[in-house]
Amino acid sequence: RGVPIGGIAGDQQAALFGQTCFEVGDAKCTYGTGAFLLLNSGQEPIPSKHGLLTTVAWTIAGKTTYALEGSSFIAGAAVQWLRDGLGIIKRSADVEALAASVPSSDGVHFVPALSGLGAPYWDPDARGLISGVTRGTTAAHLARATLEGIAFSVADLATAMEADLGRRIARLRVDGGASEDALLMQFQADVLDVTIDRPANVETTALGAAYLAGLATGVFENLDAVKKAHRIERTFAPGMTAADRTGRMKGWHDAIRRARST
Repeated sequence: RGVPIGGIAGDQQAALFGQTCFEVGDAKCTYGTGAFLLLNSGQEPIPSKHGLLTTVAWTIAGKTTYALEGSSFIAGAAVQWLRDGLGIIKRSADVEALAASVPSSDGVHFVPALSGLGAPYWDPDARGLISGVTRGTTAAHLARATLEGIAFSVADLATAMEADLGRRIARLRVDGGASEDALLMQFQADVLDVTIDRPANVETTALGAAYLAGLATGVFENLDAVKKAHRIERTFAPGMTAADRTGRMKGWHDAIRRARST
């Protein structure tokens, strides 16, 4: 009889569904080679005015749900560069322990524009930049600045998304290999001032495709049944002061301006 095709979805749309982002304003970020933030914008498309993409999330029972999408080209790839290009870690997973060995990046910023800047800047000629280096800077400070640079890039996407949506993102769901880095996830919660949920299964692209197929073939009766099957493994609550957050973001945007081509 063959195998029924119960659903077809792009990877980020599948991850959005896999994170059960079924309500308007629900958002997820996938941390892979790059970082990809998608937000459920409902059944009316929102044309972005802040450098994002407007895309179809899914169509179920004839009703189409749309999403806003922002992509940072480099996320986990920056850690791979530390490993393969600089040789300061042997395995990508080692970056968390190295970064955690210092209390802060000590003013070092790393803009991971190793292949230009994606949303919301769209500057293909921007180049990676490390600033704030002193004689006291160590490999640990660079490792921490790399993780922070990933989080800052996602914060820029979230700020643009909130401006398009007209309200704050209440909660962010995360997935992908780099989401297993607890230091990165905590810093992400801090700079966004948003609670972050990490699911038990961080491979939510595959999970979302499975959920869609299960919904189409009767494994799940409805979206509520899909939600009940979803499990959160850990939650990260923001703990950074507003003054510290503002200062950190100012330093990041100063570094972004230096990395830009114009």
